[in-house]
Amino acid sequence: MAKGNSGRLVIEIDPELKQELYQALGDEGLNLKQWFLGNVADYLGNRTQPELPLFDNTAYSKEAKS
Repeated sequence: MAKGNSGRLVIEIDPELKQELYQALGDEGLNLKQWFLGNVADYLGNRTQPELPLFDNTAYSKEAKS
C-alpha cells in the first residue's frame, strides 16, 4: 500500500464489516475518526516499556538488623 505525505489513510475492508463497525461506533456515540485516533493514541502510548517501580530496600534493611 502506498504511503503518501497527506493526512489521509485509505484501507479496504469488507463492506459488511465496515457497516458493522459504523453501527457499533454509532451505538457508542463515536465516529470512525474519533475511535481510530483514540486507538492510535493508546497503541502508541503503550509501545514504550513502562517503568518499573523502584524497590524500597529500607524496609528490608530494618528487618535484617532486627
